[in-house]
Amino acid sequence: MIIAIDGPAASGKGTLGKRLAAHYHFRHLDTGVIYRAVAKAVLDRGGDLHDEASAVAAAMELDPEKFGDPVLKTQVIGDGASVVSAFPRVRAALVSFQRQFAAEPPGAVLDGRDIGTVICPDADVKIFVVADPAVRARRRTLEARARGEAADEAAVLADILKRDERDRNRAAAPLKAAADAYLLDNSQLDIEGGVRAAIDIVEAVRAGRLRD
Repeated sequence: MIIAIDGPAASGKGTLGKRLAAHYHFRHLDTGVIYRAVAKAVLDRGGDLHDEASAVAAAMELDPEKFGDPVLKTQVIGDGASVVSAFPRVRAALVSFQRQFAAEPPGAVLDGRDIGTVICPDADVKIFVVADPAVRARRRTLEARARGEAADEAAVLADILKRDERDRNRAAAPLKAAADAYLLDNSQLDIEGGVRAAIDIVEAVRAGRLRD
C-alpha cells in the first residue's frame, strides 16, 4: 500500500506521515527533506540557489545518509528548498528516487507537495492536508524556538504566504490536491486528532475496497 500525503508548509503533513507509517509498519519518506538536502548541498558549495545547473548537480549526487542532519530543519534551508524545488530538472532528477522508495515492500507513506499528483498518482490513499496560515505560522514559530532559534511569528507568516504562492504557481508540479484526494483540515486538530482523522481516512478506503 502507498499512502500519499500532500499539503503546504507547516500543515502537519510530516507528522501525520511519520505517525501513519508507524501505525501501519510502513516505511516513511519526507520528500521535503530531499529538496532541503539539495539546497544545503548547493549552499555548502558556495553556489547560487537560483542557478538550476548547480541545483541539478546537487540532486544527482544526493546522499540519503545525510537526510537526518538537523541543519536541514532550519529556516534558511527551508527557504532554499522552496527555490530549488521549482526547477523542473531538479524535480525530474529526484522522481525515480521517490518512486523506487514507494514501490518497495511492505508499504510506504510519502509526504510532500506533489506525491498524489506526480510522484505516486496511483497511490492507494491520497490525503491533502490544509491548515489556516496563521495556525501554521504559530506552529512553525514554536518549532523554531524549541530548537533554540530566534523566530518572529509575523515574519514566519509572511514567509509561509510567500512559499504558498510560489508552490501553487510554479510551472513544475504545482501544489494542488489530486482529484481523488481526501481533504483533511488540520487547523483545529491537535496531533492526536489529526492522526486519528488520517487513520479514519485510510481505514475507510480499505473498507471500501474490501466491499468491492
